[in-house]
Amino acid sequence: MRLTSLPLLLFFLYFPANAQKNSKVKSPDGNIIFTLYTNEPSLFYTVSYKKKVLVDRSRLNLQFEQDKIEAKIKTGKPAYRDTTEAYDLIVGKSKNVQTRYKEMILPTEVKGLTRKIVIQVRMYNDGIAFRYSIQGPQGDSFRLTDETTEFRLSGNPVTHTLFLPGYTSSHEGLYNTLSMNKVPENRLMDMPTLFEFPGNIFLAITEAALLDYAGMYLIKQNNSLRSMLSPLPDQPTVKVKGAYPHYSPWRVLMIGDRIGTLIESNLLTSLNEPSKIKDTSWIRPGKTTFPWWNGNVLPDTINAPGNNFVTQKYYIDFCARNKIEYHSVVEYGLHQWYVDDGVGFQPGPNADVTKPVPGLDMKEVCDYATSQGVGIRVWVHWAALYPKLDTAFEVFEKWGIKGMMIDFMDRDDQEMVNIQTEMLQKAAAHKMHVQFHGSYKPTGLSRTYPNEFTREGTLNYESNKWSKAVNPDHDLDIIFTRMLAGSTDYHMGGFRFVTDSMFRPQYTRPFIIGTRCHMLGMYVVLENYLGMVCDYPEAYEGQDGFDFIKNVPTTWDDTKVIDAKVKEYIVVARKKGEDWYLGAISNHDGRTLNIPLQFLDESLYTAEIYTDADDAGQNPNKVVKKIQEVSKTSLITLKMAVNGGAAIQLKKIRQP
Repeated sequence: MRLTSLPLLLFFLYFPANAQKNSKVKSPDGNIIFTLYTNEPSLFYTVSYKKKVLVDRSRLNLQFEQDKIEAKIKTGKPAYRDTTEAYDLIVGKSKNVQTRYKEMILPTEVKGLTRKIVIQVRMYNDGIAFRYSIQGPQGDSFRLTDETTEFRLSGNPVTHTLFLPGYTSSHEGLYNTLSMNKVPENRLMDMPTLFEFPGNIFLAITEAALLDYAGMYLIKQNNSLRSMLSPLPDQPTVKVKGAYPHYSPWRVLMIGDRIGTLIESNLLTSLNEPSKIKDTSWIRPGKTTFPWWNGNVLPDTINAPGNNFVTQKYYIDFCARNKIEYHSVVEYGLHQWYVDDGVGFQPGPNADVTKPVPGLDMKEVCDYATSQGVGIRVWVHWAALYPKLDTAFEVFEKWGIKGMMIDFMDRDDQEMVNIQTEMLQKAAAHKMHVQFHGSYKPTGLSRTYPNEFTREGTLNYESNKWSKAVNPDHDLDIIFTRMLAGSTDYHMGGFRFVTDSMFRPQYTRPFIIGTRCHMLGMYVVLENYLGMVCDYPEAYEGQDGFDFIKNVPTTWDDTKVIDAKVKEYIVVARKKGEDWYLGAISNHDGRTLNIPLQFLDESLYTAEIYTDADDAGQNPNKVVKKIQEVSKTSLITLKMAVNGGAAIQLKKIRQP
């Protein structure tokens, strides 16, 4: 069934004189327990998993600009419910989601204030979430100066996190692995952040349903983690402004005793509202070119390279031949496709995204692409797009644009969060998808706005043009941290692989550290509803492994993590229709894994298996392909080279 938010104001009607000292709610399987302590001036909570305390007495508190008093919080009677929900995802790691949660809703008030806060807690088998509902007289407003949500983690868990220098950030950096007691104080930590507890228990902290609020970070103070909200750029002492009622995002703790539980989880989408787009028939996830990455490589036979029809036709024809859904029009000669007098892709005073550069007829390009079954999408700088948002989307739709990459936002304060929501809503009204680049993490909004295909918020293969920072070790860091939040824009598809010692930065035809099979495996392992095929056509056509890239989907019916060890390797199986796709990637160590196929049904399957060659450590572009018949009782041995990987397509052939 489909659910809507409860009218939380109703829960303020009853405040007993002697409220109970604490309130408790368990996950449906009873393994996770959330306890809320209400007999002190502030609210505190604890979280335990299988009788082990993970979060010890941590404070819940909001601070408002208007408050001049300090008084004890008075709590009302909690309300409970046990709910089962089923919904479908247009884009996601699962098509049909069925979930059960137990919920507790606790109203609170402070004497002398008309404002009230409701604490809403939801318990799932794979984690918990809670949020603040800010209630007050209708028509009145508030200004939030701080949110003190604490996460006082027990013991000294291993921490996997990205430290940031400040709130203005593209969220691109190398992740750190260190014990909690080694985490420096007063350093911003990006989310999701993953924590490993003794006994093979994993906990990740992130947020869901970030709407009309400031993005959240973690910071260590006094040996405890607490929330930090991104401040408004013109009012740094204010984090959120709003009218009553107002909801915070969900503060999410993903929990499990296998890391695969967190990767398989649909918790973030389950915490978001159902789709607000009624007609979703036009939403078409898929793969896309991105010629900027390869340096706009063209064959010598192109008579007029540049931002023109001939150049776009070359890539459109490549897409049509290989069933790649989209071609991206970006730039040529370091100048974007639209008129702009700025420098370095930054918009100048006369930037106009509705006017292509001379020689480029976007209607002609879109019409030709449509005739070939290919969609056209464009890159735009957000600050060039937003001042002309309505006009631009009308023009884009008239041309036939199907979607866009919106870049360089680099903020997640309330103002920018609302700008991105507006862009999603208006893009949907004109039947266009959105890829947010230079942006913060996903928060599950692809359920509410399924035209949100992917977000960046990570250091990825684009940096190979100028750096060797991204390698297979970094790929695994991203899988176990950033990807926990959802679809991850990663500039996939570079097809020239070298060893670490042979790598050099190269702006045109960049190199990739690792093996070709590592890249093939990434197309399954990485959750990304708009996978890039960002190298040039001749880098792919006729090359070993390209058939797998052509065939692999970007959105899935089911996802299972077969085997994984944080920072070392992972094996993921994803289902589409009757077929399964399996991807495996390894770090700087080679390894051999035996993969059981117990996730298959009783049918027989043809397995097309791509593995590293025996000499892939010296020749990383070499691929071994073999085909064999398998069933759910089969065991496939995957030998992965240093920085290697593997990929398998499992096609159902018949019942046994």
